[in-house]
Amino acid sequence: MNQYFVYSVGFLAQLLFSARLLVQWLFSERAGRVVSPLLFWQLSIVASFILMVYGILRRDLAIIAGQSITYGVYIRNLHYQGSWQKMPVLFRVVGWLFPLTALLWLMLGDSYSFNNMLFNKQIPLKLMLWGLAGQFVFTGRFIYQWLYIERIKKSVFPLGFWVISLFGSLMVISYAIFRRDPVLFVGQAFGMVIYGRNLRLYYRQDRVVKEA
Repeated sequence: MNQYFVYSVGFLAQLLFSARLLVQWLFSERAGRVVSPLLFWQLSIVASFILMVYGILRRDLAIIAGQSITYGVYIRNLHYQGSWQKMPVLFRVVGWLFPLTALLWLMLGDSYSFNNMLFNKQIPLKLMLWGLAGQFVFTGRFIYQWLYIERIKKSVFPLGFWVISLFGSLMVISYAIFRRDPVLFVGQAFGMVIYGRNLRLYYRQDRVVKEA
């Protein structure tokens, strides 16, 4: 498949991921605290869908594994935002079925099968394991966020989400450098700026509360 087409798919996904971070940052700056806007989650699920396609085209198990886990968390946040229930039934059905379809494709496919990705000669085993570890940590931020919102029954971003984001992003960037993947590198580099800014907003908010 044409490499430029594959990269264009990946950059489209990262553009949407960057847009969601920009939206979250602007809303937070305006509110003077860290917030969880609906548009963040709407962009997330569309971007995740596209990045999973990119991961399949790149035969990159680390990308697919990370997105498959967070996909459900995005839907759960949309549920708490009161948006998922209002979406067209067809959209919700496709939304839930896509990860299962991708999994079946990997299990039953030939060129883009799970086995070919696991033993992809373009990615040394140690590098793949490091990439999977980075995606696991980076994805862990949404698992942490999901467990947190299930407890309070509200879509928010706890402090730990941004701390895990920062460390996970550093791991994924190092993987992207060795993998020579410009899509992952550009997306993560932009994200680190937003993660740092949200951490600063949290500490400023905490200081204001203590001084009040």
